[in-house]
Amino acid sequence: MQLQARVALVTGGGSGIGKATAITFAREGAKVAILGRTKSELDKTVAEIEAEGGSAVALEADVADEDAMRAAIAKLIETYGRLDVVVANAGVNGVWAPIDDLSPDEWDKTIRINLRGTYLTLHPTVPHMKEHGGGSIIIVSSINGNRTFTSPGATAYSATKAAQVAIVQQLAVELSRHKIRINAVCPGKIDTEIQDNTSLRDEDETAVPVDWPEGDIPLTEGAAGSSLDVADVILFLASHRARHVTGVPIFVDGAQSLLR
Repeated sequence: MQLQARVALVTGGGSGIGKATAITFAREGAKVAILGRTKSELDKTVAEIEAEGGSAVALEADVADEDAMRAAIAKLIETYGRLDVVVANAGVNGVWAPIDDLSPDEWDKTIRINLRGTYLTLHPTVPHMKEHGGGSIIIVSSINGNRTFTSPGATAYSATKAAQVAIVQQLAVELSRHKIRINAVCPGKIDTEIQDNTSLRDEDETAVPVDWPEGDIPLTEGAAGSSLDVADVILFLASHRARHVTGVPIFVDGAQSLLR
């Protein structure tokens, strides 16, 4: 029970990596606040946790909406009284298109959710972590923008993912005096639903044609990783086992990014 008596917030917790993380945390003893925009998904995750004897609460909010985030965090504190772990996981792939075709509105939407959303996850939660003597923050970034730059048209997405790692490294120093650790996980191809939210346009203009006969993920011969593969790394970073780890991006990609 690595997170016994801890309280954790997981954004984007209704599906994919967020859901796997929330369930993993609950199994390790944490009380989990699951935040997202789709109430039915949140309620389902809460029900799964409660069915196993865990404790969870659903927080319906858009991570890019300041008022909604402040209200959600207030509900979390009212429910559990403290906050020890924050997982900033919510995000979108958005529109991937040539830079001269990508519209300002499409650019702004990706930046709003992925980057403003990360900021608004940290801004109202860090004071509570300071108040209770520290904690752990994990930001879910990506290999895109950090090790790989070949995803066709992913300029806005890659910019947000690179910025998230910069935030981690900046805040690792700033927050260390408060005993708050902050790290990033950078998944490669993971079997989640985020690809369903990707709008890919004019791929032939931006794609780099490369063929990997044995697959582009060496560790698994091309098979995508699972959400649990990422959740287990997040659990490590949230736990006392990572007590001297901060400011670090960890790549969870089966060596995929080393081919690109």
